[in-house]
Amino acid sequence: MQEAELHDLSDDADYAASQQQGSASMMRCDSGKRSSSSEPEGAEIVYMKDNVTIHPSQFASERISGRLKLIKQGSSLFMTWIPYKGQSTNARLSEKDRNLYTIRAMPFADVRSIRRHTPALGWQYIIVVLSSGLAFPPLYFYNGGVREFLATVKQHVFLVRSADDANVFLVNDFQNPLQRTLSSLELPRAVSIASVPSTPVSVGESTSHENEERSNVRVSDGSATIPQYNGRLRQKAHDPARDISIQVLEKFSLVTKFARETTSQLFRETHSNDFGPFERRNSNQSALDYSHKPSDDVEEVPVQSPIAPDPLEFDKLSLVWGKPRQPPLGLEEWATFLDSEGRVLDSKAVRKRIFYGGVEHQLRREVWAILLGYHTYESTYAEREYQRSIKKTEYETIKNQWQSISPEQAKRFTKFRERKGLIEKDVVRTDRSLSFYDGDDNPNVNLLRDILLTYSFYNFDLGYCQGMSDLLSPILFVMEDESESFWCFVALMERLGPNFNRDQNGMHSQLFALSKLVELLDSPLHNYFKQNDCLNYFFCFRWILIQFKRELEYEKTMRLWEVLWTHYLSEHLHLYVCVAILKRYRGKIIGEQMDFDTLLKFINELSGQIDLDATLRDAEALCICAGENGAACIPPGTPPSLPIDNGLLCSQQDDEVL
Repeated sequence: MQEAELHDLSDDADYAASQQQGSASMMRCDSGKRSSSSEPEGAEIVYMKDNVTIHPSQFASERISGRLKLIKQGSSLFMTWIPYKGQSTNARLSEKDRNLYTIRAMPFADVRSIRRHTPALGWQYIIVVLSSGLAFPPLYFYNGGVREFLATVKQHVFLVRSADDANVFLVNDFQNPLQRTLSSLELPRAVSIASVPSTPVSVGESTSHENEERSNVRVSDGSATIPQYNGRLRQKAHDPARDISIQVLEKFSLVTKFARETTSQLFRETHSNDFGPFERRNSNQSALDYSHKPSDDVEEVPVQSPIAPDPLEFDKLSLVWGKPRQPPLGLEEWATFLDSEGRVLDSKAVRKRIFYGGVEHQLRREVWAILLGYHTYESTYAEREYQRSIKKTEYETIKNQWQSISPEQAKRFTKFRERKGLIEKDVVRTDRSLSFYDGDDNPNVNLLRDILLTYSFYNFDLGYCQGMSDLLSPILFVMEDESESFWCFVALMERLGPNFNRDQNGMHSQLFALSKLVELLDSPLHNYFKQNDCLNYFFCFRWILIQFKRELEYEKTMRLWEVLWTHYLSEHLHLYVCVAILKRYRGKIIGEQMDFDTLLKFINELSGQIDLDATLRDAEALCICAGENGAACIPPGTPPSLPIDNGLLCSQQDDEVL
């Protein structure tokens, strides 16, 4: 039955058309191989393509070109991609940065699938997805050659087309039905973070553009010496890869019955600061917690007692490094940071103060606009007021674009109808337990809808995705003004927008960085995740996607966000917060031998039980201890990475960058 779900490539027109090209390519490569004295006996380059390029960002100057090779060693096939040296004059891309994306000796035994993209306009590209659930960034073939590449792979490994997606080719799909399902999911779009299993070959990195001809294959005696490969992602926009319509969590929920029940709630749970975690579960039982609800598919699990963290070892680290939290910044103290015209005198001192204490609620409207970059630190009271009036007019202009769509136009505007329907469905279940959003025909719920619809026209490429209403809700709650809420949301999405890219590149670059930070800061936990196939870190997906919005009470969420927005110790402090939480519960995770499903359930049950102050102290300690090594774990451009001192919403010149 399973064989019927897949087709072989032998009847594929693209494959057939590429046979002659593939043969010619292998002849060329074989000739090149024999002419290279560096190739040991038995190692054969069966495919080689120049000008295969990775797009780390939307900037053409930052594209990294290199040489793609398929190397046959015995019965094993390996892929390498080595960037050319000295190809870019862009100061933001150092040689070290380019090397982060190098793919060294990736065995096809570790490949789950290859996704092919051959758009009518633009370059062809592929995405290689690994068995671990992670993937390399898209590889763009500037001179064509995707069919030739697949034809060559087909000749050396078992390759079949997925019945679910004609552009997905499954590699070595010999496993049981569950494995077949996993293979077709193609869940992540992140980069690999683990060394590959032992295989008797190693391919090193070439040292210059001229000597790229050599693949530096060496054979070891029985045990493998394959270096770690480091294909990494950076955030990008306006890229063909955004057209990949993968709803990661929905597909991921197909893996097991439990995961289906759990992940179906990731965007439906309501979260309130009015109830404790268990009162909230009881008061919203029907809509909130499937893991505690009887069903035909899942055994009923009793509500557990609060989960205790692992105390002593990590607390010692906090006492050494993490400074005590301070009271929130108040109005009187805030005035001491301003001159007579309202300029912030010392932005670093302000950010440090907010980092250690947050902001009193009545001050948030003024401070958040500055933290997010809607106003600059150097702006005066008068300049801020003028900007508010200008931006209000601009907002109304954008809003009028969708408000002026007639019913007849809407019938012929599918994208608008789809986005409007999704937004209207989401806003009515966003934070309705708060009095600010409670009740029928609540005008604030209508404002949520209007702002999100307007944003979908302001940033039409990104549009609207589930989870955005969670990010907007606290902003509207604080700003209490439609136009200001919109522009603050725009500023926030400049940082977090890549979280919602359809190719998931922003999310997976963060999950990759998280895995490297755990490896650096808690190797026992990293090794446990590695042994239990949890290295994709998808159990942390919701934490990162909406910045712990569902994990904390509403007030604590706002406190955490303003701390994160300071970028005081690191613009990626949220990743250290993830490590801090995982590290606190390491003993329980390892002690109870949690597999992925159990871990996902456990992580979701932490909602409402996280001690924010202790976690921030722990995250600070980890960030300081990690130092430059921690920063090196995070690929350049990983979200959120945006300068906040330049007032990105203040001038037309800045709009050109957006």
